[in-house]
Amino acid sequence: MRNAPSPALALLPLALLGACTVGPDYHGPPATAADAVQRGSFVRAGDPALRPGPGVARWWEGLGDATLTALVDDALAHSPTIDAAEARIREAGARLRTQRANQLPSISPSATYLHARLPGTALGGSGGSGGNDAGDAGSSGGSSSSAVDFYNLGGTASWEPDFFGARRRGVEGARATVEERFADLADAQVSLSAQVAQAYVGLRDVQERVRLNAESSRLQQRQLELTRQRYAAGAASQLQVERLQNQLESTDAQRIPLGAQVAQYLDQLAVLTGRTPGALDQTLTAAGTVPLPPAEVPIGDPAALIAHRPDIRSAERALAASTAQIGVNTAKLFPSLSFLGIFGLGGTNIGDVVDPDKLTALVAPMLSWSFLDFGRTRAAIDQSKAQRDLAAAQYRERVLEALQDAETSLSRFGNIRLQYAQLLRAEQSAARAATLNGQRVAAGTSNVIDQLDVERQRLSAAIAVAQARAQLTDSYIAVQKSLGLGWSEPPPADGERSVPGDASEPAGRG
Repeated sequence: MRNAPSPALALLPLALLGACTVGPDYHGPPATAADAVQRGSFVRAGDPALRPGPGVARWWEGLGDATLTALVDDALAHSPTIDAAEARIREAGARLRTQRANQLPSISPSATYLHARLPGTALGGSGGSGGNDAGDAGSSGGSSSSAVDFYNLGGTASWEPDFFGARRRGVEGARATVEERFADLADAQVSLSAQVAQAYVGLRDVQERVRLNAESSRLQQRQLELTRQRYAAGAASQLQVERLQNQLESTDAQRIPLGAQVAQYLDQLAVLTGRTPGALDQTLTAAGTVPLPPAEVPIGDPAALIAHRPDIRSAERALAASTAQIGVNTAKLFPSLSFLGIFGLGGTNIGDVVDPDKLTALVAPMLSWSFLDFGRTRAAIDQSKAQRDLAAAQYRERVLEALQDAETSLSRFGNIRLQYAQLLRAEQSAARAATLNGQRVAAGTSNVIDQLDVERQRLSAAIAVAQARAQLTDSYIAVQKSLGLGWSEPPPADGERSVPGDASEPAGRG
């Protein structure tokens, strides 16, 4: 009689597929704005203050303001926005570890009792209920059957070989998601550092405007007093007095909303640094000047922007994760084989679980194949392909928006820089005019009221320069944000390294 084929031989075709991984392989992001990258430089980078070369990560230090540097560092260390981004990294890292663990067998202690009736089989002489059941079945019907009891105290193990790469694709997608979360953390750092710098510039700008407004009010008050004296002497009209009074009242009224803006910026900076509103009032109440950008600003090139801007890297990693999901769903089209193992002490009697000689092992392979699912798997594959196409479109959109953002901010920075230089020249001219007219007053060829008019013109020029200074620094901040600068945490090389909160490596904040 020919021996029956071994079950292992029947499973050999599936074992040969152990290295097969279905689904598309990820070959990188789609080419986007290739002409800009090949050009190698930004179109609107003709300002002499802009030069090629990699940007500086801690760009705010180039402003030379120790208070601003301390605020940015404080925000990066204590902001809830950063805490939330790091929590998402830990969550994604845990999912990656879960996907990796799913590739391995699972083993757990167990106590097992099995009762099985096996038709067509007679296990006579086994004792217990199994023998009786077999006899009863034989006498009543003519077909033999047997009931078997099985007791085991030990452990169970289960394993499903990854023949078609579903779990490998799952690990691939989870690793891409971890890297996406790291890019999201870097993007949060970029946005946060820019928000802190913009709020700080806004605060110093408003404080400077409050000071200039008070100086303007003093000049107008002095001019009003002199005009009233002339009116009393019959050398000025009541209309002149009323006009100056109206100007003074309007100037004083402008200082009221400026005070509200100061409070708004103070509260914004407190919240950005993880504090309650009002916590920085004592620290930042003293007025300061708006810091100026450095003389030279390195801006890199479009290729470097696409490669390093965090939001673009996040979109690229999302595309990689969605591509891997296609393979996860495609693997469901094929059969799966799982093994269930029971090992320990046991047998057909309950007393066997304490008998050292009753070491038993049971292996139960199971083959399953959901080929008749009425199109569910095909629909899931189509859905994952559509999500991949959506991620590719979002990546291209993100790249184009980044290039537009960079070009716009560079253009604005260059134009405001020219405007600021021109207003500086106007302020210097107004200051020289005030000096010359002061000499005329001293020589008796001009009066004090004319001098006050000249001083008011000089003050107006100073106000315009202060506003342009704030706009210039704001535009510098926008350039740094558009270049994706302000982050310091490197992307993970293995998809899990440097996960904040991971016991394998301490986290470090930028």
